[in-house]
Amino acid sequence: MVDARKNRIEPGQAWDIVKDSKIINVAKGKKVVRFDAIINEQEEVLKKIMGPSGNLRAPTLRVGDEYVVGFNLELYEERFK
Repeated sequence: MVDARKNRIEPGQAWDIVKDSKIINVAKGKKVVRFDAIINEQEEVLKKIMGPSGNLRAPTLRVGDEYVVGFNLELYEERFK
């Protein structure tokens, strides 16, 4: 577990964390974007997972070989039954 308020995770570090995952679900409000071909979409993935401060958005959770970035209650209920 990393506290993003104390340890910044910048774009290069964020990419190193998520690049080997099979799926990334990014939640922002009621919208959820799912990336399956992560390696081919690096720029778009980084745009979605990075916050306005330039830090990795929170919460970011690793579930097996998937990542869930941001909060969306429906996504959490589906993913964490």
